[in-house]
Amino acid sequence: MLCADTSLKHLYESLLHPLSMGLTLDLFLGKPPDVFLFSMAGIMLGIARLPMGVTATQLYGVAILCGIGFTMSLFIGGLAFEEVQRPALFDERIGILLGSLLSAMAGYLVLWLTLGKATSQAHTDSRV
Repeated sequence: MLCADTSLKHLYESLLHPLSMGLTLDLFLGKPPDVFLFSMAGIMLGIARLPMGVTATQLYGVAILCGIGFTMSLFIGGLAFEEVQRPALFDERIGILLGSLLSAMAGYLVLWLTLGKATSQAHTDSRV
């Protein structure tokens, strides 16, 4: 029982560690606006265009899903912290996995809400 308590305490401390919090917030809050704003800039400059029927909100939902990119984050984090003590690697991985999980859930929710409205509106329009 003591081992389980120590393990949960370490997990809780790792979740609140500045390294894991920074990575979580970066993947969940930092990446989506960058992807969305650069995509919208490309659209406004005429370099790209949204496919027919795709809204800016749906594009933002996809931008949120870009926070799932944990493979490269794990690779770069492993290189950055390879000479550091073991807990830093654990904190880094916890932050990446938590940020990816939050991005996946939020992106799914935004797309589910916006695509649900779009398909029901298209279905209503086809009846008229």
